[in-house]
Amino acid sequence: MSQLTIVANIIAHDDHIELVKAELIKLIKPTRTEEGCINYDLHQDEQNPAHFVFYENWQSRALWRQHMENDHLKAYLQATEGAVASFTVNEMTVIG
Repeated sequence: MSQLTIVANIIAHDDHIELVKAELIKLIKPTRTEEGCINYDLHQDEQNPAHFVFYENWQSRALWRQHMENDHLKAYLQATEGAVASFTVNEMTVIG
């Protein structure tokens, strides 16, 4: 099993930035205690405060997939329904 890096880009609707930010912050503590989580870091763009990025490293893709099924992620999706303009996830592998 090889390590997996995740880069998740979340763009909030302008009128929901604080809601999305608060809900994203709630994900940090429980996720960092999950099996396989190496790091789980949230960033906010200084020029566009609606743009958030999670930079994550996981011991394996299987453990990341397990994370994606957790209750705290489901709660986030429910709380932010209609508040997120776009969400993209890139699964990355270190090559150098």
